[in-house]
Amino acid sequence: MKNKIPLFLLERPAPESFARSEGVLKMPFIEKGIHHLADVIKTGYIQWETASKDDFFQKIDARVKILFLLFYVVIVSLKRDIAAQVVIGAFVFILALISRLNIVAIYKRVLFWGFIFGFLVALPSAFNIITQGEILVPILRLSKHYSFWIYHVPEEIGITKQGMLGVVMLTLRVMNSLALSFLVSFTTPFPEIMRALLMLKVPDTFVIILTLSYKYIFMFAKTVEDIHLAKKSRLASRVSNAEARRWIAGRFAFIFKKTQLRCEEIFKAMVGRGFSDNIRLHGFRQFTSRDWSTGIVLCLIGALLLWI
Repeated sequence: MKNKIPLFLLERPAPESFARSEGVLKMPFIEKGIHHLADVIKTGYIQWETASKDDFFQKIDARVKILFLLFYVVIVSLKRDIAAQVVIGAFVFILALISRLNIVAIYKRVLFWGFIFGFLVALPSAFNIITQGEILVPILRLSKHYSFWIYHVPEEIGITKQGMLGVVMLTLRVMNSLALSFLVSFTTPFPEIMRALLMLKVPDTFVIILTLSYKYIFMFAKTVEDIHLAKKSRLASRVSNAEARRWIAGRFAFIFKKTQLRCEEIFKAMVGRGFSDNIRLHGFRQFTSRDWSTGIVLCLIGALLLWI
């Protein structure tokens, strides 16, 4: 009797994509990307969950929190003392702690993005080529100094004390700004943030763009994850790198076309339902004594931080 089993089922399978090497689970690049997209979706739901808790900062009106964010970001940008930046960071940490947020998850992001956009961006300014001063860590010694137009390369190149203080200051500013943003976003539902922005006379067009972008991020992440899982479920063996690159390029084009179509559909649906350029608000609650007292205390603390 002739064997009717397909040949690809009789062949030896290729090495698995998730292969163990020296006790470490290796993941291909596309798998890591899909996991990051899944984290985006999960983070969105976590934000809604933490914002709906009945804790200290969650009970405050969204308008108070938006003003608090703007006021303290200005304070962070104005203060040029490392000690003051540390005090601001400790104060924000205490607020996140009493609001019962996930401190580890939030400050992992604060440290990561602070390292990328604060420390690494400002690190070149720590060298005496850019910032003159007392050299703490010598890096390189040249035979003589060089001058190019308005630039001067000294004989000894190293990290200066003044430059390192500037790097630390910028890193702390970025970290404090991120911590403030995460504190407000994880304690306030996104629709309430948009309503607060409208009450503070932010243009309607800007709020509409923010709202649609926020909603589409999760739709985009879910679509990409579904496409990847559909492709993976139809594979009987490992594909070549060239085929994988062609498939990824094709998916990029598909997502781009889908984005254009979705934008057109949303616009037609909005126009069909009588949408105009103006957004109307209904049922915004009045300030309570808790809102007033918390806002005054935060304002006084901010003024004190500006004074010290």
